[in-house]
Amino acid sequence: MILKAEREKSLQRRHPWIFSGAVDCIDGKPASGDTVAVHDVAGNFIAWAAYSADSQITVRVWSWHEKDVIDKAFFRQRIADALAARTALSLDRDSNGMRIVHGESDGLPGLIVDKYGDVLVMQLGSAGPEHWRETIADILQELCTPACIYERSDSDGREREGLPKRNGIVRGTLPENVEVLENGLRFAVDVAAGQKTGYYLDQRDNRAFTGTLAADRDVLNCFCYTGGFSLYALRGGAKSVLSIDSSLEALELAQRNVELNRLDASKAEWQCADVFEALRKLRDQNRKFDLIVLDPPKFAPTAAFAEKASRAYKDINLLGFKLLRPGGLLFTYSCSGGISDDLFQKIIAGAALDAGVDAQIVRKLHAAPDHPVLLSFPEGAYLKGLVLRVAG
Repeated sequence: MILKAEREKSLQRRHPWIFSGAVDCIDGKPASGDTVAVHDVAGNFIAWAAYSADSQITVRVWSWHEKDVIDKAFFRQRIADALAARTALSLDRDSNGMRIVHGESDGLPGLIVDKYGDVLVMQLGSAGPEHWRETIADILQELCTPACIYERSDSDGREREGLPKRNGIVRGTLPENVEVLENGLRFAVDVAAGQKTGYYLDQRDNRAFTGTLAADRDVLNCFCYTGGFSLYALRGGAKSVLSIDSSLEALELAQRNVELNRLDASKAEWQCADVFEALRKLRDQNRKFDLIVLDPPKFAPTAAFAEKASRAYKDINLLGFKLLRPGGLLFTYSCSGGISDDLFQKIIAGAALDAGVDAQIVRKLHAAPDHPVLLSFPEGAYLKGLVLRVAG
């Protein structure tokens, strides 16, 4: 593959994506997932990369070293390195749930692998890992010896890659009950039908931090899914916790998680509703809270959706501010890649202004360290969060 003149600059900064508009010509007819050598217009080698015929991202880089061979040994080393990095940081000390492969940031673009106890869930998001699917599964089985490897390659992004959705067992047998132990709390995980790979491992440390501030507070957890923030708040001594989600199945699992941990269910209130509508009703009822968590789904997968997403983020945070008591805390998040940290902060500032409150940022939050961010791939820093205190 030869790039157009001057289109190699992002690659010289080690950004791992090449878009279709940067490609001048392709030698031969590689199939999707094949490894191709990328050269600049002068014929200089740049990278080995996975080719995708149907994606706007035409290639994703495997290696910058011409001497490398992209084979089973290559993938074994990359996965072993990812595991070693997490071991070195003692990331399994307080939890048996962890992201063990984080795509581009671990040198394996398009590949996500999450660990829930002795169950691994892999997600193949592009043609490269799809091509090496069986090899990757064999390596994971060898290095991790799980009871089951389950595949959740069923995101909408696969359709944009020209790949069919897939959901099912790859190796072993899926246990009837899958649980993750996180900082002493047990969470049931639905790896087959839950959101993403079944659970949001990226919020682990943020959940724990929320729990440390929940004592004697009335807590509102929006988009609660299976109750992660809610359980930490209950364990942390919250006076009450109202949890809202549009999925009845998620709420049922959340209530099961409360029972698993023998927490005080009398302090927990559950509401199956559209969160925007529910917040407006709470506002109209003049309900007030001391701590609110807003952890919505991805409103802007890319920058093209930023304007529409900005309105949604502003609306929901405006409602959040109006529901807080003076001195209250708002934990607000965006997992949208199309919303930058700076834009997110501006949106929240606008929401506070419209709500007529003065608010301070007391902490900025990001994903847990098992979700590393490659410096040359800022897109990997998708999760951003702010903890704000409303003036008393």
